[in-house]
Amino acid sequence: MGADLESLSEATSGAIGSLLSTTILYPLDTCKTKYQAEARDHGQQKYRNLTDVLWEAISTRQVLSLYQGLGTKNLQSFISQFIYFYGYSYFKRLYLEKSGSKKIGTKVNLFIAAAAGACTAVITQPLDTASSRMQTSAFGKSKGLWETLTEGSYSDAFDGLGISLLLTSNPAIQYTVFDQLKLRLLKTNQNNTEKTAVTLSAFTAFVLGALSKSIATILTYPAIRCKVVIQAADSDDDEAKKAQRKSRKTLSAVIHAIWKKEGILGFFKGLHAQILKTVLSSAFLLMIKEKIAATTWVLILASRRYLFLTRGKLKGA
Repeated sequence: MGADLESLSEATSGAIGSLLSTTILYPLDTCKTKYQAEARDHGQQKYRNLTDVLWEAISTRQVLSLYQGLGTKNLQSFISQFIYFYGYSYFKRLYLEKSGSKKIGTKVNLFIAAAAGACTAVITQPLDTASSRMQTSAFGKSKGLWETLTEGSYSDAFDGLGISLLLTSNPAIQYTVFDQLKLRLLKTNQNNTEKTAVTLSAFTAFVLGALSKSIATILTYPAIRCKVVIQAADSDDDEAKKAQRKSRKTLSAVIHAIWKKEGILGFFKGLHAQILKTVLSSAFLLMIKEKIAATTWVLILASRRYLFLTRGKLKGA
């Protein structure tokens, strides 16, 4: 039971951290996604840089549209982070119990993180696809969650699942780097002070979160760009053109199109925007998670004790 409660505490604090960081940075996320989704055609492009997306929203008086799909994104973010942190924490404890080891090596940590990420990707893929379509829709023309999910076939809701599974290596790399740096810092602090260091400071957690996410983002960015292009919303024109574009939204077709129109640098278009957004988001997430983890643990234990006492009274009555 103790292991489950600790996993639940990790999952809850991680999900809350994700919810807050997603909401704070959502306008930047929308600009980043629309910029990434645009494929240059014959040297022409609508957005030359990230600020062009922001200026379009301002000039068309659609600033609030920078938040289109926020509810779906928050739902997807909360569920995915809860599942991920729960699975990651649970699998780690299960491995330690079964193997009898006192610590987890880097390779095993990567495997556990990837397994937790794969479970998360399969369960939350429809929400991920829907949020991407809502963000890349024309400003002011985003559809609701149910309409977005049901506008195509059942398989359309899982567009990009293969790449999502591949991208489980991203959080696997991120959290492995973060955990290893965290353990080393806490061990150093413990050796240099009489008191045992239990948690990181907010600033240290922020820096470690930014560093670990930067490394993971750079290594996996070509797959991220392809995924955004596959999941991007189609413009509202005739069905023949939409069907033609749909046929091109396979991984091989997207890779060929980016290579042909933009060259090898096209696979890294928007990398700076991705790093800016994801680094800030992950840093905020991990910083918030570190600071509320202890409180979450206390609340869970208090709730468990309350339920235990309540059941005891009912049985006694």
